[in-house]
Amino acid sequence: MASGNPEAASDVTLFDVVLSPHRSLSPHGFRLLLFAFGTVSTLFSIPFYLLGAWPVIGFFGIDIALLYVCFRVNYRAARLEEHIHLTPVRLDLSRTDRRGGRRDWSFNPLWVRLRREEHVEFGVLRLALEQRGREVEVAHFLGAAERTAFADAFAKALSLARAGPRFPQPS
Repeated sequence: MASGNPEAASDVTLFDVVLSPHRSLSPHGFRLLLFAFGTVSTLFSIPFYLLGAWPVIGFFGIDIALLYVCFRVNYRAARLEEHIHLTPVRLDLSRTDRRGGRRDWSFNPLWVRLRREEHVEFGVLRLALEQRGREVEVAHFLGAAERTAFADAFAKALSLARAGPRFPQPS
C-alpha cells in the first residue's frame, strides 16, 4: 500500500506562469520619443510658417497627436495578462483583458488537450486548450519562438499531470 498524503500531492504545482505581451519601449522611452518627434516637427514647421503656409503647423500637430494616441492604445493593450496554473488534478487559466475584466477557466488535466497549429516557415501560429468541445486560445500575443517554447514546456508539465501524483513507496 502506498503511503503519503494524496491531498498534499494533488496541491503540488507542476506549472505556473504569467504571460503578458512584450513592449520594447518603456514609458520613459515613449516620452523621449514624443519629445524628439515634437522637436523635429516644430523645427520643420518653422520654414512653412515663415513662408506664410501656417496651416501646415496644424498638420504637424496632428501627427504628434496621432502618434500619442497610437502609443496609448498600444500600452493599454499591453495590460492583457494570462495566468496558467497546473496541478495534477486541476488546470486553471485566468485571463485579464486590457480593461481589467477577468475571465477564468478550469480544466481537468487528464482530459484537456493542447492543440498546436504550426506552419513550416513561421513555427507555432496558434495554441489552444481543448476539452469536450470547449476551446480557449492561449498565448496568442507571444511571438512564434516564445509560443513554441511555452508550448513545449507546458506539454511536458501536462504529461506529468496526466501521470498523476507520485507517492513514496514503503521501504
